[in-house]
Amino acid sequence: MSVAPSPALPCRLPARLQLRVARLSRPGPAPPAPTGLQVAHTSRPGAAGRRRAQPTPSRGGLAPVLPPWLWSRTYDGRCGESQQLAMAPNITTAPTGVLFEDDDMTPTVQNGKSMDVHVPQACDPNHKIRIVWRNVAIFAYMHLAAVYGLYLLVTSAMWTTIAFAIVMYWAGGLGITAGAHRLFAHKAYKANVPLRILLTLFNTIAFQNHVIEWARDHRVHHKYTETDADPHNLNRGVFFAHVGWLLCRKHPDVIAKGKGIDMSDLESDPILAFQKKYYLILMPICCFIVPTMIPMYLWGESFLNSWFVATMFRYVFTLNMTWLVNSAAHKWGNRPYDESIAPSENLGVSIGAMGEGWHNYHHVFPWDYKAAELGNYRGNFTTAFIDFFAKIGWAYDLKTVPAAMVKTRVERTGDGTHEVWGWGDKDMTKEDYNMATIVNKKSS
Repeated sequence: MSVAPSPALPCRLPARLQLRVARLSRPGPAPPAPTGLQVAHTSRPGAAGRRRAQPTPSRGGLAPVLPPWLWSRTYDGRCGESQQLAMAPNITTAPTGVLFEDDDMTPTVQNGKSMDVHVPQACDPNHKIRIVWRNVAIFAYMHLAAVYGLYLLVTSAMWTTIAFAIVMYWAGGLGITAGAHRLFAHKAYKANVPLRILLTLFNTIAFQNHVIEWARDHRVHHKYTETDADPHNLNRGVFFAHVGWLLCRKHPDVIAKGKGIDMSDLESDPILAFQKKYYLILMPICCFIVPTMIPMYLWGESFLNSWFVATMFRYVFTLNMTWLVNSAAHKWGNRPYDESIAPSENLGVSIGAMGEGWHNYHHVFPWDYKAAELGNYRGNFTTAFIDFFAKIGWAYDLKTVPAAMVKTRVERTGDGTHEVWGWGDKDMTKEDYNMATIVNKKSS
């Protein structure tokens, strides 16, 4: 089956973006922008900011209108979204996001207008998706095994096996959220050797590739969000962003831009180098063999329950919680910090992914170790984990964002749904006031 591309149509932005463009086009001085960042548990000041490269505005007509639920009806690489601008053939993927606290601390202003608004870019209509059928078969088996594991979980598994599966889910999940994501990919905080070893072990249990590869793909995702260089580009559809990107060859832009990402900080880490070197040995042991043997030999669980419940169901569940951040949290939810980008605030995803669902905030301030604003800790188990290790001295230099910066960004680019703008907001809970850490406090 093939679908011919739609004829070129007059360039027309979605209503939400038309409103943003109209608002930014009003004459007047650019809004002031607070600078700096807050670092908890340390006196080290933040780095100075610099402007980021701006995405090149697209030209041409609208992308072919295809159902958003699939990456493509024809598997020929055409976009799965209808409200994206088509790119001219000579335009290459441009940065659309930031990675660290020194990437973008102030809004870029041109001719008196704020330019830090994401311009949608359509996926390349000429790119043909090449399916990796081996991966399709493997993921199909794993999900069928997980469904059977869910059946065994409610019918025959021991309660100790269920509890063990939950603990392994927490361990693997934290290896991704607190480890590969916030610590290694974004450098949102620092950790001593024991904590880095623990998080690397947890990451190996999760089996989502070794830390260096995971962090590289994630840095590319942030730097080129929703472009062809984004490994799980939402513009190819929700299914592609969720799991489809793992069932096909990478777009050439993903590979090319990935080579340009500086990974020297992680490649020089001996712990991560060890994991990468022996990953094909460590991963099967940590993710599959040991989780299956422990229930069998410690409390006499059957092999079927051990394999399908404690191993396969737990592993596939962890995978899908991570994938929901790439799909659901880029598709559904409010955008109180920047309405011009796809990432959104999604409570359901945050609960399942241990705090990673406050995604609109995270893409605006990716260096914040909380991955959420102070006053919005709901479902953020990862932050509690990091805070605990900060109290015992294993985690330090925890980076966060000043309330003034959050407030200014909300007023400048938010969609008006913000609940708590920062410290002092009337909706801020008493618990958050009591838990907050104030460094360099002025003596009375």
